[in-house]
Amino acid sequence: MNKRTILTLSAAFTLAVTNAVANENEPMLINEVANTNPFFAEYDTPFGVPPFDKIKNEHYMPAFLKGMEEQLQEIRAIVVNRAVPTFENTIAALDRSGQLLNKVSYVFYGQTNAHSNDELNKVSREVSPLLSKHGDLISMNEELFKKVKYVYDNQAKENLTKEQKKLLDETYKDFVRGGALLSEADKKKLSELNGEIAMLQVKFGQNLLAETNNYQLVIDDKAKLAGLPEALVQNAAKVAAERGQTGKWIFTLHTPSIMPFLQYSDVRELREEIFNAYINRGTNGGENDNNEVVEQLVKARLEKAKLMGHEDYASLVLETRMAKTSEAVYDLLDQVWKPALKAAKNEYADIQAEVKKDGKKFKAEGWDWRYYAERAKKAKFGYDEELIRPYLALGNVRDGMFLLANKLYGITFTKLENIPTPHPDAEAFECKDVDGTHLGVLYLDYHPRASKRGGAWCGQYRGQSYENGKKVAPVVTVVCNFTPASADAPSLLTVDEAQTLFHEFGHALHNLFRDVHYSGVSSVARDFVELPSQVMEHWVFEPALLKEYARHYKTGELMPQELIDKLEACGKYGQGFATTEFLAAALLDMDYHVQSKFAKNFNVGKFEKRTLKKRGLLSAIPPRYRTTYFSHTMGGGYTAGYYSYLWAEVLDADAYNAFEESGDIFNKSIAEKFRRYILQPGSIDDEMQMYINFRGQKPNADALLRNRGLK
Repeated sequence: MNKRTILTLSAAFTLAVTNAVANENEPMLINEVANTNPFFAEYDTPFGVPPFDKIKNEHYMPAFLKGMEEQLQEIRAIVVNRAVPTFENTIAALDRSGQLLNKVSYVFYGQTNAHSNDELNKVSREVSPLLSKHGDLISMNEELFKKVKYVYDNQAKENLTKEQKKLLDETYKDFVRGGALLSEADKKKLSELNGEIAMLQVKFGQNLLAETNNYQLVIDDKAKLAGLPEALVQNAAKVAAERGQTGKWIFTLHTPSIMPFLQYSDVRELREEIFNAYINRGTNGGENDNNEVVEQLVKARLEKAKLMGHEDYASLVLETRMAKTSEAVYDLLDQVWKPALKAAKNEYADIQAEVKKDGKKFKAEGWDWRYYAERAKKAKFGYDEELIRPYLALGNVRDGMFLLANKLYGITFTKLENIPTPHPDAEAFECKDVDGTHLGVLYLDYHPRASKRGGAWCGQYRGQSYENGKKVAPVVTVVCNFTPASADAPSLLTVDEAQTLFHEFGHALHNLFRDVHYSGVSSVARDFVELPSQVMEHWVFEPALLKEYARHYKTGELMPQELIDKLEACGKYGQGFATTEFLAAALLDMDYHVQSKFAKNFNVGKFEKRTLKKRGLLSAIPPRYRTTYFSHTMGGGYTAGYYSYLWAEVLDADAYNAFEESGDIFNKSIAEKFRRYILQPGSIDDEMQMYINFRGQKPNADALLRNRGLK
């Protein structure tokens, strides 16, 4: 968590803590805590990684409180300094503040996503309002803002570097966006709204995790396993045994379980049951229902936008993005929607043809799509993903992505033993640059568990920084929910899972290569951040790379050319479905946040239905994320920003063209330019200028449409 993140954390402080700090921003008085807290000392571990084996649940809150206390002391030191405000004694000092708070935040939020428990969830609920008020005390501190504004208004007097100018500009804008120019009454209202939003986002995420974990499909009749791959059946038996139901099979709503079940199960009524359980998460009533949470959240976000002088929440968010306006976002989404919907209708016709081949007359529904699309692929291309998966053993795919990084950038990854890891299942690797210098540590955590939220992501346990002129290397983590190993086979990835691993590895490279002197310029715009990840997906199934890593897990033989040809032939088939389900979610996200008025009788289900119906989405294709489990937007992070994946795809498709046009997809000189202009500089430049620096021109959507087979 960088300083800019801390300044925008939101929730309401408890009255006691408010009173403790309200007296001219005096730091909080916190009792001394035991010296055994690992956060209060330098980590005595290889490469200074967090000592996960020593950090206990009870260590977090004291470290948060101490971290906030220390940062408020640092802020007060800036405010009471009688010297003329300068970049160094104000802007740089502010950027350096809060190191302990950052230290504990990195670990806490990494663990609450990857390995949570009831105690951590409780800490999360308790600390959220404290962090909110802490952020407000900084961003709404009038004396501090006066100093920031003085430096901003007089920057011509200082010989600032490009990086320093960008930090100054962003710091000033962050204060304005944080409410520094508001009246005292409006500042108070903003703080209350920030608190409400933060707590609702926490509740949304915790409800979703509970809803995902609460469901299980129990099968006790072997005949009902018809069509399912043996590895999936074995894993279901393993889950059942772990849950005290030996001799049965349990399927869950975690992606490695439900998605292949929908793809292969011959039993339509079971596909329907698990599908409906999946898409109705958060709408089942009771304490984990997210409908009311969403209503309150959308309303609070709109109130905040109005308070900040914006017509709607999307315009507040987009002012810091490449897109800038909701009109620009809708223009891109609409440009892709029409050809995607046309392709989806053609695919639906293929699916209905497969239904007819079965002698059935029903109209295909959402629980039928993946099953019959798989059948259609076999009919059209002779393609069977189960023939591909033996060549996609997890270890081989991982080695393939490491090899790609070496081919492009000359870097290496070496497995580390006897080093603390975020979870016993995680692996650790040291990354070294082409000259052998240490670049950072990478954790890989592959498989689902009840303590881990769904999906896949890349995070950090320590961000890249400089201390006393010396570079501090990052500690990066990639967390996934992939198909686990079975009794007689290693983890064999699906095509989607292999692409996901490369995608998240792209984020990891971005974090490992970043080289900035100030944390305030480390983060790029949300609709640019997916460029480094999505561009990596282009290499996964390139024949030249497949022939390096895609070996059969039993025989060691490389994937035969026949399978490579089939994989390539059907590579763009199914993009109608994939693109429309993504666009439906992106449009849903935007539609929620371009509302300029909040209806008194607002209803989440009706709003969602209306949004999807007016665009003509096929009933058999639900959005990739329905509202009540759409954590990208309702949980924060990608609010009014889910479109970013498509926006960045315009960039990544064009960027990969640079390699293709050179005649060498491993072109080191192009990779070096990509590293220098995209991966290294944080947000020192405007993001479009960064892209132009790399490519020499602006991109257009043609490459995206060709990449998806929509043109």
